[in-house]
Amino acid sequence: MESKRSAALFNEAKKFIPGGVNSPVRAFKAVGGNPVFIRRADGPYLIDEDGNSYIELINSWGPMILGHNHPMIREAVIKAMEDGTSFGAPTEREIRIAELITHMVPCVDKVRMVNSGTEATMSAIRVARGYTGRDKFIKFEGNYHGHGDSFLISAGSGAITMGNPDSPGVTVGTAKDTLLAPYNDLEAVSRLVEANKDEIAAIILEPVAGNMGCVLPEPGFLQGLREICDDEGIVLIFDEVMTGFRLSKGGAQELFGIKPDMCTLGKIIGGGMPVGAYGGRKEIMEYVSPEGPVYQAGTLSGNPIAMAAGLAMLEYLNSHPEVYVELEQIGTTLVAGIKESLTSLGLPYTINHLNSMYSLFFTDQNVVDFESAKTCDTGRFGRYFQGMLQKGIYLAPSQFESLFLSTALKSEHIDRILDANEAVLKSL
Repeated sequence: MESKRSAALFNEAKKFIPGGVNSPVRAFKAVGGNPVFIRRADGPYLIDEDGNSYIELINSWGPMILGHNHPMIREAVIKAMEDGTSFGAPTEREIRIAELITHMVPCVDKVRMVNSGTEATMSAIRVARGYTGRDKFIKFEGNYHGHGDSFLISAGSGAITMGNPDSPGVTVGTAKDTLLAPYNDLEAVSRLVEANKDEIAAIILEPVAGNMGCVLPEPGFLQGLREICDDEGIVLIFDEVMTGFRLSKGGAQELFGIKPDMCTLGKIIGGGMPVGAYGGRKEIMEYVSPEGPVYQAGTLSGNPIAMAAGLAMLEYLNSHPEVYVELEQIGTTLVAGIKESLTSLGLPYTINHLNSMYSLFFTDQNVVDFESAKTCDTGRFGRYFQGMLQKGIYLAPSQFESLFLSTALKSEHIDRILDANEAVLKSL
């Protein structure tokens, strides 16, 4: 399946946009070839500039839980646009969606709307620091919390080793307050906490990781973090930008029964529009300006179009819990079929799967953290990606990204995906 116009557009884009794309993974550098330029999307399909259709398993990196261009979301957006696109002033919809979020998400007593997941995580860390009066925080290798300076950090070994910037433009001064631990390693967290006694404001993590591929928390890991934070007065933050409203109505925290102090949200609460949010316990959120001293603002926060789309989405999910049963059935059927082909062909693989998130890793090791994820054969994944694309199946263009399923996938789509999967695996 060839998209000649996409190749031409990519060459043109590189003249005006860094790397020809507005987000790095779109450049296809990890899988080879040129990115596909999309004209429109509908249900389970992306349609490129040459009119080629692809069954896709990214769903705009998570928010299209009901599929693309859903009539309910589209109608909500169109109706809202009739009254204007931006006011920079309060609207009733902001109250309604905030009320619904506090009802659905266990840890949220109050919530503040922002425009992206990056804004949400940056703000949550700032509030945790303001609330605790401490500067440092712990993040985990392979967890991505947006492109805020303090999150783009790598670290040396040892509990007291200062972090080092992982990107030019991030200062050493910023890096020194970020502590890094391996995902699923409670002992490493305990050592960091002990070595930085009474200095750690927050621990932030993806409760189910999606940015080193889909990686699940080991039994006891989330509970162990909760106990450490309780003992040490540390704010526990779940980054649920991907998992919120996707794994269950109340996100991963509801699914696993572990209540953080704060969480960050995004993706689905915009129904596809740019939006993010952070929220948590009342006494913490009351530190946010103008109620408290921690400043955070945004001209377009609570944009009426995004609020209309998000409200329509959340109201539907709240009143239709059967969506999550359907998503789990879709995920289970698809993953079982992929495993069957891999096993019959004798290929080394690991599949991590939870409800409507999964990743196929080309390694025979269990993938439980970033180090084990890096044992994957990324070259083989690149060939797999290109083979699937040629057969009309659009995957995330990186071994280290989770896939996200939608209710738009019906049995005929799953059959097509599995047929393509087996054919491509045989060619490898």
